[in-house]
Amino acid sequence: MKFTLSWLKDHLETDASVDEICEALTDLGLEVEEVINPADALKGFTLGKVKTAEKHPDADRLRVCVVATDEGDKQIICGAPNARAGITVVVCKPGQYIPGLDITIKVGKIRGVESFGMMASEREMELSEEHDGIIELPSGEVGDSFTDWLNANSPEKIDPVIDIAITPNRPDALGVRGIARDLAARGLGVMKPAKTAEIAGEFDSAINVTIDDDTRENGCEVFMGRLIKGVKNGPSPEWLQTRLKAIGLRPISALVDITNFFTYDMNRPLHVFDAGKVNGDLRVHRTQGGETLVGLDEKEHTLAPGMVVISDNSGVESIAGIMGGLATGCTNDTVDVFVEAAFWEPIQIAKTGRALKINSDARYRNERGIDPAFNAPALELATQMVLDLCGGTASHVVTAGAVPDVARAYKLDTDRVQSLVGMEIPAEIQRATLTALGFTIDRDDMAHVPSWRPDVLGSADLVEEVARIASLTKLVGKPLARARVGVPKPVLTPLQKREGMARRTVATLGYNECVTYSFIDAESAALYGGGGETSRLQNPISSEMSHMRPSLLPGLMAAAARNQARGFMDMALFEVGPVFHGAEPDEQEVMVTGILVGHTGPKDRHGMRRPVDMFDAKADLEATLAAIGAPVKLMHVRGMNEWWHPGRAAKLSLGPKNTLGAFGELHPKVIKAAGVKGAVVAFAVHIAKVPFPKTKTATRPALKASVLQAVERDFAFVVASDIEAITLINAASGADKALISGVRLFDEFIGGSLGENEKSLAITVRLQPQDKTLTDADIEAVSAKIIAKVTKATGATLRG
Repeated sequence: MKFTLSWLKDHLETDASVDEICEALTDLGLEVEEVINPADALKGFTLGKVKTAEKHPDADRLRVCVVATDEGDKQIICGAPNARAGITVVVCKPGQYIPGLDITIKVGKIRGVESFGMMASEREMELSEEHDGIIELPSGEVGDSFTDWLNANSPEKIDPVIDIAITPNRPDALGVRGIARDLAARGLGVMKPAKTAEIAGEFDSAINVTIDDDTRENGCEVFMGRLIKGVKNGPSPEWLQTRLKAIGLRPISALVDITNFFTYDMNRPLHVFDAGKVNGDLRVHRTQGGETLVGLDEKEHTLAPGMVVISDNSGVESIAGIMGGLATGCTNDTVDVFVEAAFWEPIQIAKTGRALKINSDARYRNERGIDPAFNAPALELATQMVLDLCGGTASHVVTAGAVPDVARAYKLDTDRVQSLVGMEIPAEIQRATLTALGFTIDRDDMAHVPSWRPDVLGSADLVEEVARIASLTKLVGKPLARARVGVPKPVLTPLQKREGMARRTVATLGYNECVTYSFIDAESAALYGGGGETSRLQNPISSEMSHMRPSLLPGLMAAAARNQARGFMDMALFEVGPVFHGAEPDEQEVMVTGILVGHTGPKDRHGMRRPVDMFDAKADLEATLAAIGAPVKLMHVRGMNEWWHPGRAAKLSLGPKNTLGAFGELHPKVIKAAGVKGAVVAFAVHIAKVPFPKTKTATRPALKASVLQAVERDFAFVVASDIEAITLINAASGADKALISGVRLFDEFIGGSLGENEKSLAITVRLQPQDKTLTDADIEAVSAKIIAKVTKATGATLRG
């Protein structure tokens, strides 16, 4: 929305500067996007007086002038026909930028005579297109600022243009008067009385209007118009053309310019038909579909069924509230006109405009909502302006339908400003603010909303208006009061803290965190045990986001596939987020899941690069579980879900039923479905299933370190090939829980002298004494216990 300062002052009596007005508008919610001030380009130019003007010795059309300036007399060569002694001119000195010529003037020689500047024309100052001669000023003293002279004598020539952004809920600010009303309420001036007019018709209109029954309710509630005969159309007056040009509109003719003026001045779109081209009466109705109209934009528009249009006996003549037809448009030959003022249903306008891809000032305002109560006054004011500028005689007003009743009132609770906004504003100021905005306050503090404010729909909106005018910049920040005295309790729950610790741990292991949608397609959900009706969304964003995810793996696999498509073959990705096993609240949990794809690192000369395997995932799973407080000794359980590899995956459980996590290689069918190349290993952690410590303390327990020397012994056992290494390790660990501090597998051997179904597992057992140094007898006794325990658990024999 653009307007000029002088246009604003037609409605607002104010002495505020442009900067003050712009600052207030932005604070009021009407954000200033741009200010175009022509005076900025004219700063530095001063007035001078031509003392002498002699003919140039080598050019008949040039004159050598001596000009009195604030820097003394200057010799200036000028070719303007009106250059003569005694006139007051605008002097451009060397080094100054000439906006109309896009040059910086310098001292130069013209036909052998030096010139120390120039005297400017209006076009060279970008004040108009006049360039037949230099500017002659009727007043002014030598050295005066040219911009000061313009401000005092011709302010319209340097009228600042202000461009503001209008939010969809403020259609009243799409007119200059609405903007002035906000500024007056803020205290930047006083509103001038609204103009009124009442034109007595001299005859009945030859053109009548009807509205179809199916169009009244959600199409056009009221249509008013009047015939004006004997007009003389032509160029609009200079003041109107200047105003329209300043905001970027092209003056067309007096009749068209009048409608554009009302559109911006009062947020009141109007339309004028050339009555001589209208065939019969006008009818407001909905289209059947297939009708065509060549609009004022000279494009042919094909209309869809249900669009609201205005037709005569010849067919459609206007797209209601959006654009008129070229056939009945006004030209310089127009003699009789029919002026239209109607209230159109905003949603209907928006649908039609969007469907036809027509963007017009009329559509922009009608689809946001105009003032229905201003329909008749607008027609009277427009009639008066047509009569003043174009002459003619007006008919009686033709009316179809009735002005809709938009009257409503809400209780003004003056205490709600404090509770809703946090500002203390006296009750009288609140009432005065709403009154200045056009509200009517009765004795019961019921605020009657003005017809031009469709956005005010409740008492909370009244509070917003009061706070907006008072300025939210005055709101003082205050800390919230503590619920209880003393040190506040932790904000994060234990589970949230555990979630953060898990996220940090996995990130330190070298994984990159992903954040994916909780919605996936049905096929992907089915691959990971979901896809049922209980997890289906009723209103999905798209068909590819129809189900809640049963696992974090689908999103991670999709991310891996996209990275591989871009040439990144080795990656470690993880995500922390919710998964959904059903529709009930207890069927949702937060999990930590990571995947490894490709190799362990880049190629190097030491040959350390290798493909990732399930033991990499296991190590990362164990590190994550340790970080969130899981016990060290956990059971390894088979019986994995179908998206895991049947022979290369396992669960870590605390007992047979409490699964804390899983690790292993993903099933080839899952990898293929995701479009990932190569094997993928993964781990998943159920962070809520890890038992919380019974004692709640912010500190760690004291370190219990033994001062005695630890002893390590190696054992090699021959076991059946189907015996798991973890079974052997657990058996060895349980031989003497007080003395054995750790057991580690360091070798596996198959073949050689061993039987076909045998293998050798070598372990290191670390013995850590607490009260005395171990003797050989003590070590041998423990060794015997280890051998016996392992033999009983696995049927192993000590390898010789």
